[in-house]
Amino acid sequence: MFETLSHLALQQYWWIIISVLGAALVLLMFVQGGQTLFFTLSKTPEERTLLINVLGRKWEFTFTTLVTFGGAFFASFPLFYSTSFGGAYWAWMILLFAFIIQAVSYEYRSWPGNFLGGRTYEVFLFINGLLGTFLLGVVVASFFTGSPFLINDMNQSFWQSPWRGIELLFNLHNLTLGLAVFFLARTLGLLYFLNSIEDEELQIRIRKRLLVNGLPFLLFFLTFITWLMLRDGFAVHPDTGVIFMQEYKYFINFIEMPVVLILFLTGVVLVLYGIGVSVFKETSKGIWLAGPGTFLTVFSLFLIAGFNNTAFYPSSSDLQSAITIMNGSSSHFTLTVMSYTSLMVPFVFAYIWYTWRAINRHKMNKEELKSENHIY
Repeated sequence: MFETLSHLALQQYWWIIISVLGAALVLLMFVQGGQTLFFTLSKTPEERTLLINVLGRKWEFTFTTLVTFGGAFFASFPLFYSTSFGGAYWAWMILLFAFIIQAVSYEYRSWPGNFLGGRTYEVFLFINGLLGTFLLGVVVASFFTGSPFLINDMNQSFWQSPWRGIELLFNLHNLTLGLAVFFLARTLGLLYFLNSIEDEELQIRIRKRLLVNGLPFLLFFLTFITWLMLRDGFAVHPDTGVIFMQEYKYFINFIEMPVVLILFLTGVVLVLYGIGVSVFKETSKGIWLAGPGTFLTVFSLFLIAGFNNTAFYPSSSDLQSAITIMNGSSSHFTLTVMSYTSLMVPFVFAYIWYTWRAINRHKMNKEELKSENHIY
């Protein structure tokens, strides 16, 4: 089946898969966002333990999706992987280290004889929530703003900054998306708490925090999108493969791909509506609107970054070194073999959905913690 497809069709197919995984990863960052709220929302150690255990049921989903996202990117677009992970070394290492301490923290926080103390691991979870969301947003923003690298004729990449990825923090456009993802994750975390916790006092505090985090998210996100629509983009000549700067490139991508624009607008409306009904109608179902909305919005941004003759990993040092889905992918044979394995993706998502529903069959309360065999 897949072997009959052209190389370009396979490249586009795998960019869609990468976009799906990237969107799922940002959605599942509600775990990281919730981790930054433990100290703000809880008034007692028992309340903090309740919040931690509500997220403890889901932290593996985010971790697994991150690993799958990275693995799929490496296999389908190895030139991006080698250039970015080899060049922006410190940005990726800090991000990955933040996820390592998350796994350790959930497993060892409540262990008997824990010599570091539970508080230490709670701080680690906060660090993971802060760095994980913010840095992911900054790195994704570089798909639109560019990174300082050169690639020679042998596909060897050379990073042009001694900061090894830290220089991405010096770009204001990158920072706006980093902060947008941070506050979005916190907002989704609050919506998830509302839907998963049975505690009246905590729910009152959660609702008070929704606007405090939802409004900054909206401000930074609108700033990023407006800036993106107005800036020049990294376009690819369809016949020669030459990279050039095009005015309003990403706005043009939306116009020339109306289905993607509809998905994007639908996603934004769902996110805003999910926040709004949770604040003003006091429903606990907002996560079921804002969650899919987040997925559609991020999915659309990935599509305009790589489709419609666009360089998805542009170089700010040398235009012709920019990586596209055409020049950065694996061979036709590799993509074909991988495509058969991708047929398992729907089953994986079905399993996640089934497990999620089973875990969230009823809301968690303080009494339930006393009957749990395993407490994070």
